[in-house]
Amino acid sequence: MAPTVESAVGPGSAAELLLQRLELVGAQGEARLCSLEAAAALGLDHQVLVGAVKSLQSLGEVIEAEQCTSKKWELTPEGKEIVQEGSHEVRVFNSIPSEGLVQSELMKLPSGKVGFSKAMSNKWIQLDKTAEGGPRVFRAVETVQDSVREKLLQVEQGGGDKLEEKDKNELKKRKLLAEVTIKTYWISKGNAFSTTVTKQETDLTPEMIASGSWKDLKFKAYNFEALGIMPESGHLHPLLKVRSQFRQIFLEMGFTEMPTNNFIESSFWNFDALFQPQQHPARDQHDTFFLKDPAEAIDFPMDYLKRVKRVHSQGGYGSQGYRYEWKLEEARKNLLRTHTTSASARMLYQLAQQEKFTPAKYFSIDRVFRNETLDATHLAEFHQIEGVVADYGLTLGDLMGVLKEFFTKMGITQLRFKPAYNPYTEPSMEVFSYHQGLKKWVEVGNSGVFRPEMLLPMGLPDGVTVIAWGLSLERPTMIRLLCLIRNFSSKSQSRSKINLIVHLTSSLI
Repeated sequence: MAPTVESAVGPGSAAELLLQRLELVGAQGEARLCSLEAAAALGLDHQVLVGAVKSLQSLGEVIEAEQCTSKKWELTPEGKEIVQEGSHEVRVFNSIPSEGLVQSELMKLPSGKVGFSKAMSNKWIQLDKTAEGGPRVFRAVETVQDSVREKLLQVEQGGGDKLEEKDKNELKKRKLLAEVTIKTYWISKGNAFSTTVTKQETDLTPEMIASGSWKDLKFKAYNFEALGIMPESGHLHPLLKVRSQFRQIFLEMGFTEMPTNNFIESSFWNFDALFQPQQHPARDQHDTFFLKDPAEAIDFPMDYLKRVKRVHSQGGYGSQGYRYEWKLEEARKNLLRTHTTSASARMLYQLAQQEKFTPAKYFSIDRVFRNETLDATHLAEFHQIEGVVADYGLTLGDLMGVLKEFFTKMGITQLRFKPAYNPYTEPSMEVFSYHQGLKKWVEVGNSGVFRPEMLLPMGLPDGVTVIAWGLSLERPTMIRLLCLIRNFSSKSQSRSKINLIVHLTSSLI
């Protein structure tokens, strides 16, 4: 029975068994030992013995080992199966009775497809296509010889080198035989040879120094040519880099980040609180992902909900409202939020509940979900950037000033504003920037002043104005525009690189 050993250096280890074997063959007059022969003699796996050789080499001059390579033919798993059960063509031949076998039934056999083809090539079988019941296979000879199995058996028994080259190539082509490279060692005694191995110390400890025991210990030599371990490192995704830049800009401008960890939102906070009517097309399932479980929200600030219902269905605060029958069941529907403005609504409502109003500036950068038709520039999930400022007496000029400061920090200085419509802002503006590469103005964001119908039901004091703006983090026009502006500002950038960015930008806008 083969001894159970470890490849590590130590008493009873593969390394020590190897040293004892080397001492034995040396006494018999042999100067060196083959690792394959040693592994067989010791009953060890060759790889275990190779590990022991490498362990001994690390100890210094205990042994000398010369690596050499050789090639040999080995059976593949399919080849080993054929040695046990016969070749596919012989198995097909043996499965055909004297009255023949329907071809469709023969093909269902495990060796049917390969065996039928090879047996036909060998002219062992014949096919009658006119037979009753469909094509039928018959034996064409009485007996056959399984030469494939015989050749594979010869390889398994160590006679692969005696096979003709054409036979090897044919078996290799059928993936029954494979040529493998074997790395072995010729092992001989070193200058510091010993049949016993003492484990060498790898660390000099304070205790060794204090006691003086280090003087009697043998330390493992340092390998100064060994490569050091590469430190683990990672890189931020490009979107996360841009996200970090936006966050830094907001923080520099004195904004506070809003909590946006609730991807699931009720229709009330996502639509109704923003004075968006319940019959608005954006609520349709073509644009919104509604939840099945839980399908509805149950916890609402009821006084606020009643004021929202009144301003929708009857009007108020100087507005005539939408004049429709507002339904609670519609407001309770849960969905994946379509914008982060729902988080802004929650923050503004909390701000309105303070005993004394204090001006505030909020921002958020997080994921939103919309049932979009997927293409090169649209996904069902993307990141929205939003900024909100609440204070007394804010005007459209304040909004334009804040936007100019915000975009200037990103390197965008040429801005234009175009009137637009949003359900919960009035007035509303789309923001455009001049694209130096395309020589035209492109949209980079949307903005506006929140409507009184949205703010006053929350309880915010009369005279408080809230300005807001938003853009998409992934928006290709924005990212490409930033890259283009930065490249133009660098004198070291080549014209070809700028032209490439212009081309990429124009294909995505």
